Amino acid sequence: MAYLIVLVVLTVMLLIVSAAAVKIIRPYERGLVERLGRYHLTVEPGMRIIIPFVDRLIRVDMRESVVEIPPQEVITSDNVVVSVYAVVYYEATDPHRLIYNVANFMSAVTKLAQTNLRNVIGDMQLDEALTASEMVNARLRDILDDATDKWGTRVVRVEIQRIDPPKDVVTAMHNQMRAERTRRALVTEAAGDKEAAITRAEGEKQAAILQAEGVRQRQILEAEGEAQATQTLADADRYRQRAEAEGEADAIRSVYQAIHDGRPTNDLIAVKYLQSLETVAQGKATKIFLPTEASAVLGALGGMAELLKETSPGSAGNGHKVSLNR
Repeated sequence: MAYLIVLVVLTVMLLIVSAAAVKIIRPYERGLVERLGRYHLTVEPGMRIIIPFVDRLIRVDMRESVVEIPPQEVITSDNVVVSVYAVVYYEATDPHRLIYNVANFMSAVTKLAQTNLRNVIGDMQLDEALTASEMVNARLRDILDDATDKWGTRVVRVEIQRIDPPKDVVTAMHNQMRAERTRRALVTEAAGDKEAAITRAEGEKQAAILQAEGVRQRQILEAEGEAQATQTLADADRYRQRAEAEGEADAIRSVYQAIHDGRPTNDLIAVKYLQSLETVAQGKATKIFLPTEASAVLGALGGMAELLKETSPGSAGNGHKVSLNR
């Protein structure tokens, strides 16, 4: 019976020792082994065996973690008290330094972030702090990353969640924003009216230019048409006059040729001359102009009278005389 009790006790002790000796390190963890109170080695993920009651295993989470910074009352450079909410994202890079170089990393990084928030935002005006959150995040990340490097961590990023000004400042900002939007609307409307007026004036100018150009082109075309019509009429009149002159010239040449071909005598010419005078005398004019050479006319008439005396029947017996009084 005693043997059975001893066996059970030994089995229990073996199980306890085995459980204390076998350790499982997860993939996102690293293990620090301390032997008799001193750092011994760093173990990777997997099943690890240590010496019970001699070694101690400390697990270190290597995943990225977040620390929420409590709200801070910060006074900006323009003397406005604001409440700042922020969070810090970090990851462990060296588990040995993270465990042995800082006693309480969470408290240390929180206090460090609070202090630097007051320093960074305290140097800025309210409007700048509200609009330059990216710059604030970058400055805080650089400061915290440099300060926590000796703790075996890396600050991935710092995010300002929000900045809450006092209620009266918020009301004033809303009024200012409303006034600014009203001003922008008026400026935009005025600019639109100006552009519309300029566009309208340009359109009217172009229309006037096109209208004047159209009038000028119409006048030019009308003038060219009138010039061409005048030229055509002048050419037609010149052609008509040339044709009439050529016709009269041909007629004169025909008459002249016929006269020469007929070999007229002076008596015939005198008779034709008298017939022409008769035609002139039958006109409606009140004045008759005779040739200035009256002697030649009278000579011709005398010759005709002599001719008539010689040729008239019974002229020898009757003894008629023809006399012309000047």
